[in-house]
Amino acid sequence: MKPSATKPTAEQLAAAQDATIPDVIGPDLRVLFCGINPGLWSGATGRHFARPGNRFWPALHRSGFTPRQLRPEEQDELLGLGLGITNVVARTTAKADELSAEEYRLGGQALVDRVERWRPQVLAVLGIGAYRAAFGRPKAAVGPQESGLGGATDATRVWLLPNPSGLNAHYTLDGLAIEFRRLREAVGTA
Repeated sequence: MKPSATKPTAEQLAAAQDATIPDVIGPDLRVLFCGINPGLWSGATGRHFARPGNRFWPALHRSGFTPRQLRPEEQDELLGLGLGITNVVARTTAKADELSAEEYRLGGQALVDRVERWRPQVLAVLGIGAYRAAFGRPKAAVGPQESGLGGATDATRVWLLPNPSGLNAHYTLDGLAIEFRRLREAVGTA
């Protein structure tokens, strides 16, 4: 489906079930943000965190990662800022609870492969439950993790952030921005 900044139709949303969208990824990333999996709106538009009400883009800006609030259709501008986006599970669904434990486990293995290939300084997983499921770490909490990914000598650090979905009532936008800012301050500026 062709990416669009306009609202997807019901037919486009239905057709987006089980689709995939390309990662925003490249060399020399300071932070590779990792969502749980793309929603149908993202699948229909081909853009990460595309659904109105998702707080990823405002939190990214309020935390100081971007000089202005980017829109989903501007996601490729992240690469110039040393930032990227991927997902634990590539397949689009209406809700993350449609994913199986096996999909999380396999997604975690694929994520390790991506990290080893691209070697970002930090992998920031946006969803504690997804990280716990993908890597078998049931006690993981928001913030930096003790173990990294991608080899012992130059491992990519792992940092957990709250899920920016509008459905996550545990964090306000201000609360999300504070957690994103903690990460930004830990990795420094470009």
